[in-house]
Amino acid sequence: MKPIRTPVMTSRTLDGLASASLFFKCENFQRAGAFKFRGASHAVSSLSEEEARHGVATHSSGNHGAALALAARLRGIPAFIVMPSTTLGPKKAAVEAYGGKITLCEPTLEARETTLAQVVAETHATFIHPYDDPRVVAGQGTASRELFDECPNLDAIVVPVGGGGLLAGTAQTTKIVSPTTRVFAAEPAAADDAYRSWKAGRIIPSNNPKTIADGLRTSLGNLGFAAIQNLISGVVTVSEEEIVTAMRLVWERMKIIIEPSSAVPVAAVLKREVPGKRIGIILTGGNVDLDALPFNLSK
Repeated sequence: MKPIRTPVMTSRTLDGLASASLFFKCENFQRAGAFKFRGASHAVSSLSEEEARHGVATHSSGNHGAALALAARLRGIPAFIVMPSTTLGPKKAAVEAYGGKITLCEPTLEARETTLAQVVAETHATFIHPYDDPRVVAGQGTASRELFDECPNLDAIVVPVGGGGLLAGTAQTTKIVSPTTRVFAAEPAAADDAYRSWKAGRIIPSNNPKTIADGLRTSLGNLGFAAIQNLISGVVTVSEEEIVTAMRLVWERMKIIIEPSSAVPVAAVLKREVPGKRIGIILTGGNVDLDALPFNLSK
């Protein structure tokens, strides 16, 4: 099963707030509820029969794990997913619903990698990295390719950055398909390792960041850092309050559900730190815990 071609939506209200024409690539409508299925399905489909024989494994805070579990189920192989103990309940439930076998670990990158190594040693599964894998990056890049097909001549495109797989895929695609379009990364100020790495010229890992954007707590990977060094125009950071405000605006004005990580590039554009009159934004996912929303919808 291939990724679906997700819609591009617009909002006159958000255009007015940003003083720009905004084009939202709605990956919240993608299979498994996030853009991650693009990379996971491409990686799984590219495995040889020998590579796939024992299944696949990864570590994930939610969306990649669910996407990989679904892609593995569609190929008829097992998926072993290492998840931080702090992962939202609905994201764990999604992995289980797609047949993934979860192993919990402490919410640090070191714990993820150590636990994953143990799982791989026990199962002999093939590791599919959530973002530092060229096959995954290539799959993620198809979202921006579709966006450019529908919305040519964009001045800028903005994506959230955690590990950097989507950023790398977007930047590589943009260089080929629309080289005059500038690429910007957006991330929470409370998890600003990409921004600090960009400024320092070297990877500076996160240290257990605290942000509502749970999908962006992961440290920047090598492929994402390479994109930051060579292919993008800047990294914009936003506050937790700005993330919540942007998320609520999209819910209320566009009538669609996005998760906090998706709201990060929206917040970056609304604070007018992304230049241009035609701006593309990738809404990366819509997997939220409805019992723990960051705003009170009754107000």
